[in-house]
Amino acid sequence: MRNRGLILLLCFFIPSMEVFSQTLSSKNKKALELYGQADNYRVRGQWNEAITLLNQAIDRDKNFEEAYYRLATIYKTLEKYAEATATYEKGLALAKDDIRKKSYLFDLCATNLRQANYTGTKSYAEKFLALERIDKRKIELIALWRTQASYSIENPGEHDYHIEPLSDSVNIFPMQYFPVITGDGQQLIFTARYGGTRNDNEDLVVSTKSASGAWQVPVSLSPNINTVMREGACTISADGRHLIFTVCGAAGCDLYESRKTGNTWSKPKSLGTAINSPSWDAQPSLSADGRELYFVSDRKGGLGGYDIWYSRLENNVWGKANNLGPAINTPFDEISPYIHVNNRDLYVVSSGYPGYGGYDIYRIERNSSGWSTPVNLGKPLNDHRDQYSFIVSADGAMAYYSREESKNRSRLFKIIIPPALVTKSVGNILKGIVTNTKSNQPMVATVELFDLKQNQLVSQVNSDSVTGEYLMVLPGGSEYALYVSSTGFLFHSLHFDYQTTRDLKPLVKDIALVPVQENAMVVLNNLFFDLNKYEVRPESITELMEVVKFMQRNAAVNVEIGGHTDNTGNENYNQQLSEKRAGAVADFLISNQIAPSRIQIKGYGSKRPLKPNDSDENRQLNRRIEFKILS
Repeated sequence: MRNRGLILLLCFFIPSMEVFSQTLSSKNKKALELYGQADNYRVRGQWNEAITLLNQAIDRDKNFEEAYYRLATIYKTLEKYAEATATYEKGLALAKDDIRKKSYLFDLCATNLRQANYTGTKSYAEKFLALERIDKRKIELIALWRTQASYSIENPGEHDYHIEPLSDSVNIFPMQYFPVITGDGQQLIFTARYGGTRNDNEDLVVSTKSASGAWQVPVSLSPNINTVMREGACTISADGRHLIFTVCGAAGCDLYESRKTGNTWSKPKSLGTAINSPSWDAQPSLSADGRELYFVSDRKGGLGGYDIWYSRLENNVWGKANNLGPAINTPFDEISPYIHVNNRDLYVVSSGYPGYGGYDIYRIERNSSGWSTPVNLGKPLNDHRDQYSFIVSADGAMAYYSREESKNRSRLFKIIIPPALVTKSVGNILKGIVTNTKSNQPMVATVELFDLKQNQLVSQVNSDSVTGEYLMVLPGGSEYALYVSSTGFLFHSLHFDYQTTRDLKPLVKDIALVPVQENAMVVLNNLFFDLNKYEVRPESITELMEVVKFMQRNAAVNVEIGGHTDNTGNENYNQQLSEKRAGAVADFLISNQIAPSRIQIKGYGSKRPLKPNDSDENRQLNRRIEFKILS
């Protein structure tokens, strides 16, 4: 990681623009002597001694312009912005030429912005831009600060955020930052620094929620993860079993990954040259299923200093990283990306978008046409100071971030997000254990989530090979099919409709997979028919193709497609309808090169209900298609 564990305040610590003529403005020998002595202390970082001597020089000569500038610059370095501003203003009043005036105006913009004096920032920015015609970099930066000042003046209101520090049982280190949370909200992993300087060691630690909901004392994540190197700035998949983190050493920072089996993290391995570069690569964010990666780099080919880059996992190999482009990145800095578990909302910290000064937090929504315009999340979450490392819970109502309280102290905070700013695509958590019905033992299986409206794979995870546990995030706003499958077993099919509901409570679904054997049967829960019709609706294609793939993988299997209805209407009609619906499924399989000899169809009418036909819910369960192994 960079200085202070992060990359903060970069814009405000551009080297001073102080330009000295060959002759200083003062003719007072004692004042000049004190000025020279002060400089010897300043270059060694002995600030108090330098301040004392510069004040003495000014006492000797009230018009010693360069002494004011140097004194103000020390105050600015010490983040004493009020003192710096007052001193710069005194020096500006004495400056004779435009070069000196530009130096003062540049620094007065910075110190006013750091104090949320937006009117002053805008005024000094306009004066600077009226004088500067050559230095494009500084012109761009001052123009940005003027934009931020104007934005802040036009958007003075505050949202109803509730922000409070996590308990002292969590904030136990001199510095803690870059929090991440598992999809179920039960584990909080973050970077701990054991001292307040940039050379102090960093490790990854984890705090687990107790039964009462309190965060417990953090412990080292794993001896396989934490070493004599500096480990930090991590991300974790929603199920808590795929970790990507930053490792920094003498040669810089790169990204590594580790996977958890049972309770053991594997030895980390580098993400390789598709991701890592000779430049600085850090601050990763994984999608919920661990197949998409966002991270920060200052490598060549970017748009600014620090940009957000992206890679996708295909066949267990990370693809070559690409810059996310001007929809996300600016000529300034974008850092700390966080892709929400809904895989639609990207939270980014930027110094280049309209905001309140420094680094602010923004939300960008992904839609069918790309990324939306970044939205500033407003006050008091954002202010004239720097914000960073912001993450949001699956339900969108709570967030966590770290805040620096001094140069050598930072803490983790919990944020209750106002309802108006809660993401429109709330994620729901589905978790459980996959077992083998024959042995009743946990097993590894592939868990896939499809959007039925688009017939598109949304997410894919594997259950743990030791515990059988899986966790899947179900984004709001659509209708989904979930498939659990493993070689030699019938797939299991589930259906979830989150097109309108926002009252999403975590679900637990334990799945028992049935070995492929005679009379093994599964209900096809994602086949849909209009009332009194037998043609399958378009959103059934996902399920039908899952059956086709199963038949292709198991070429020796013969099956029965069985149709069932509820008891509404007369039985003769129900019998015919159930046969026609089973036939429609068989026709689709045959049209996809499944031999007709492998398929039998049978209609059962309402003769074999799963539940009593005494409620709409039960009747819905009884209207079904079953897929049964015959031989």
